[in-house]
Amino acid sequence: MFDTHVYAQRRSKLRALMGDAPLFFPGHREVPRNYRDNTHNFRQNSTFAYFAGHQIPDMALLMTPQGDILCGYNPSVDDIIWTGPLPSLKELGEQVGIDRVVESKDLPALLADLRAKHGTIHYLPPFQGESVLQLCELLGLTPAELTRGSSPALIEAVVSMRNVKEEREIQEIEKALGVSLAMYTAAARACKPGNFEYQVKAAMVGAAMEHHCAQSFHPILTIHGEVLHNHSWENKISGEGLFLLDSGAETPDLYASDITRVYPISGTFSALQRDVYQIVLDAQLAAINMSGPGVSFRAMHLEAALVIARGLTDMGLMKGDPRSAVESGAHALFFPHGLGHMMGMDVHDMEDLGDMVGYGPNLKRDSQFGLAFLRMGRVLESGYVFTVEPGIYFIPALIEKWNRESINKDFINFGKVQALQSFGGIRIEDDILVTPTGHRVLGAPIPKTVSEIESLLAAS
Repeated sequence: MFDTHVYAQRRSKLRALMGDAPLFFPGHREVPRNYRDNTHNFRQNSTFAYFAGHQIPDMALLMTPQGDILCGYNPSVDDIIWTGPLPSLKELGEQVGIDRVVESKDLPALLADLRAKHGTIHYLPPFQGESVLQLCELLGLTPAELTRGSSPALIEAVVSMRNVKEEREIQEIEKALGVSLAMYTAAARACKPGNFEYQVKAAMVGAAMEHHCAQSFHPILTIHGEVLHNHSWENKISGEGLFLLDSGAETPDLYASDITRVYPISGTFSALQRDVYQIVLDAQLAAINMSGPGVSFRAMHLEAALVIARGLTDMGLMKGDPRSAVESGAHALFFPHGLGHMMGMDVHDMEDLGDMVGYGPNLKRDSQFGLAFLRMGRVLESGYVFTVEPGIYFIPALIEKWNRESINKDFINFGKVQALQSFGGIRIEDDILVTPTGHRVLGAPIPKTVSEIESLLAAS
């Protein structure tokens, strides 16, 4: 946890944005894995943790015109038998600058009183099933009514605060990135022919745990890089292919890193692999170099797409004018996802709050294939932290569909593309901070040029 004043200042700032309206932030509950007492690892709701600090199940923060209230449970002797000594609810409140605490059993009456006096209680849209049921019961709403009743004003206020990272938050993200460096170094030792994908996962998870960090998301570690979110780790590593590693660490204070690298399984990139890899790296560097206050992230995405289209045209896989190809969306056969996303306490920061995070109140997502998956279109501001992760993929089902339906046939050399259906995919990702005058790539450098990766693998 941060110092007490951090949480008090955040709540004070939110109060200035929201006026005297009652604000309700329920924390997460424990989720059973296969029966009630065997639960998944607990992960606190990020917005509750942002304003109230604690990573304890079944807590809630209620901000009222008369002051802030922390809700939870005082430990009983039965609890202490299983857990050992625990702080009292009063002590938990003091740790985050809250004087008034109430037992969770008194929360329904408290909320009913606030509704009677103020009419509306502002809350964010819940996404955890247990939290949905709890809120429905507390507020007397059906699930559909609960979804419709979440507060756009509160969403916008929270997004405006959490999008701009404090210096202490940036330090936490860089701490996570230091752990990512250890994870990718460990992966290089494990990514050998004859091993299985799960052995690479074990090496990376172990490296994170050695630094007291969890995974910020289920890692994508696969010989099938053309599958964008491959969460199976069953394949045996063999041959001359590529191994894609997309993973992140999460610090004890819940801040994330998110890095993608691609390793040649043989230890050396083939000529074809090197050519495609360099196009992706050039696209990533072009987008990163654009980063700065006042720059549209959508424009950065399109610049990366243009670099990819030019590179693939030079290779003979695309044809025609690269800029026209991007305008028609032809590049999305190879680069079908967005350039990146906000990052912070969530690896896809606040995406539970919808497109307000990546687009704000005025921008809307494009409907074009590829652009529709762009999670962020905002103009950048100092303090934003986001990922930049272009890629090139050869997805057999997509190639066959486009060829069969003659989609963008004026820009695609389908004969040459079909010959590469077993190539896989390449994605390169780093985490970027917008500074007042430009940008900074966060964290210690993790090898990513062709020569750096080959040297890392040779030394492993």
